[in-house]
Amino acid sequence: MGPLELADFIGLDVCLSIMKVLHAGLGDNKYAPCPLLVQYVDAGRLGRKR
Repeated sequence: MGPLELADFIGLDVCLSIMKVLHAGLGDNKYAPCPLLVQYVDAGRLGRKR
């Protein structure tokens, strides 16, 4: 399972939450969520979410 399939499987909202925690905790911009991910979650496009 690759990273995009995993993101789809666990849900994009979970990925966004993880990235927000990492960004806030580590202060590293490489963990800042990209705007497209935020847009997808805001629009309810969360992936398969199993």
